[in-house]
Amino acid sequence: MSTHIEAKKGEIAETVLLPGDPMRAKWIAETFLDNPKCYNDVRGMFGYTGFYKDKRVSVQGTGMGIPSALIYYHELINDYGVKNLIRVGSTGSYQKDVKIRDIVIAMAASSTSGINNSRFINADYSPTANFELFMKAALYAKDNNIPIKAGNVLSADEFYEDDFDSYKKWAEFGVLCVEMETAGLYTIAAKFNVRALSILTVSDSLVTKEFTSADERESTFSTMIEIALNTL
Repeated sequence: MSTHIEAKKGEIAETVLLPGDPMRAKWIAETFLDNPKCYNDVRGMFGYTGFYKDKRVSVQGTGMGIPSALIYYHELINDYGVKNLIRVGSTGSYQKDVKIRDIVIAMAASSTSGINNSRFINADYSPTANFELFMKAALYAKDNNIPIKAGNVLSADEFYEDDFDSYKKWAEFGVLCVEMETAGLYTIAAKFNVRALSILTVSDSLVTKEFTSADERESTFSTMIEIALNTL
């Protein structure tokens, strides 16, 4: 056991899908994995291990935001030997051509978080995706005629901001969308020399003010999970 995960050694696969929502972890496991077994429910943060096309895979909820997610990333890597971490989550679009229900693969992650300020004084560290995982995901999407967007995303510390137009500056510099965990994932993966990728589904747009319904999000999330699992 680690501090926040009650799994025994060997109960978690080397590859883990990482939704923020623990109930979505349960949904992924029960929908896509064969013979899923729950290895964690500490603090209601469900984790499961099963098989996809005879390959062993785990799914672990991480909560919302970098501070919460980093706890699970750290313990999965250091206490359970996880080597491949793939975030699967929702995101809000910053660009007109990034529309709701689009799939975005994060090549890099800008951030409003201060997680790297103490590591890199008076400098900016650029957390990036693992190239091999990124290429596998992009090629799978291409071979299966799944449109994707790829580029820089923003990992924000605040969900509700005081300045509703603050996204426009990020948009001017080509940032595609906003979410809350990817910069933390890419940073810790680099620190411990493991592989990480973030695959996101656009659930709403700050540009057009459109948003998806719960049913639409579930069906679109299926496409994102398909890409993530076949990246393995």
